[in-house]
Amino acid sequence: MLLKLTLNSLYARFLTVCMTVFAISLSLMLYMSVEKLRTSAYTSFTDTISQTDLIIGSRASSVQLLLYSVFRIGNATNNITWESYLDIIDRDEVDWAVPISLGDSHKGFRVMGTNKEFFNRYKFRGGQPIEIEKGFLFEDLYDVVLGSGVAEKLGYDINTPLIVSHGLESFTKHDDQPFRVSGILKKTGTPVDNTVIVSLAAIEAIHVDWSTGAKLPGQQTPIEEIRQMDLTPKNITAALIGVKSKLTIFYLQRWINDYPEEALTAILPGAALQELWRVVGVVENLLLGISVVVIFTTLIGMTAIIFSSLNERRREMAIWRAMGATPRTIIGLLMLEAFFISLLSVVISTVLLFFSLAILQPWIDNNYGILVSVEMLSIKDMYVFIMFIIAAMVVSLLPAARAYWFSINDGMTIKI
Repeated sequence: MLLKLTLNSLYARFLTVCMTVFAISLSLMLYMSVEKLRTSAYTSFTDTISQTDLIIGSRASSVQLLLYSVFRIGNATNNITWESYLDIIDRDEVDWAVPISLGDSHKGFRVMGTNKEFFNRYKFRGGQPIEIEKGFLFEDLYDVVLGSGVAEKLGYDINTPLIVSHGLESFTKHDDQPFRVSGILKKTGTPVDNTVIVSLAAIEAIHVDWSTGAKLPGQQTPIEEIRQMDLTPKNITAALIGVKSKLTIFYLQRWINDYPEEALTAILPGAALQELWRVVGVVENLLLGISVVVIFTTLIGMTAIIFSSLNERRREMAIWRAMGATPRTIIGLLMLEAFFISLLSVVISTVLLFFSLAILQPWIDNNYGILVSVEMLSIKDMYVFIMFIIAAMVVSLLPAARAYWFSINDGMTIKI
């Protein structure tokens, strides 16, 4: 009886109920969108580099090493000698290694020297490989591969000439040894997108006539002569390491940290990313706070809408009381209305969210590097929605008490 009465009451106010459901659905969709962005931003950040067991560099904090070796932010305190690098990768625990050399730039983008193994071993988002979109990897000494962000922002294409600058913010250029773009990578949503990648030999080549960070006056070695030189690196900035067995990671890390020949640091990328996220994770806390505010605002808004409709329903409430409706019936009626409104709002907001994500996911990924997953609601989401429906029924007690007071104030009383 009460259920039928509730459904008839909602149907009688069809337009008002639809507007209420739509407003609450938009608020809930905003909450779920913020939650999706928060969790997806965290996942994308921690998946910047994956399937790499160790990163080694000169003695520094784990965050500093991670920043300059992976995110290309800041500078290394020192370099690693090539002999030390070879000594490390010769150990039985090491399965593969990728050397990285940093220091130069091109129009504000970091230039990274490495080998072709980098494109095979660097993984992101749980194991996705780097893929070439145009052209090919460097074959010639002066070939360069661009991240998608560099090519897009600078308008570069295959065979575009390119001059590397010495250092990060320097007016000194290696213009005597121009490069050409041989390949452009697909977008990854990682710092690779904003990196200019050359070979380790190319880094050595452009510094042939340099000493202690300055170009030797009056000296310019011909390019053909440089091509004939032994361009084995003397130093590198960092290295990515993969081990044969996960059981040996901590042993190898401890051995590198205690390396006797020079002061080195080996870090676990996953642990360092977690530590860095705690530093920059204020954004996550902000989004979490916004989510909480949205939920409370939605509940307050629904209560306000029910309150505002009570004046229009005073005659209806008085008639119910005159026909013998008890306070329990009126309170139950309004609580059931709140239940159906909140339940319908949850369903509609979920449909709207997944429909919107299916359309906007490629755009968010391409522009912000955040992969927002379109998947079923998590246990946490279900828990939040159940709590929201319960909270909606609880807050409806306030309008219900107000409605009962209206009926008494209007002089429509009966025996209970």
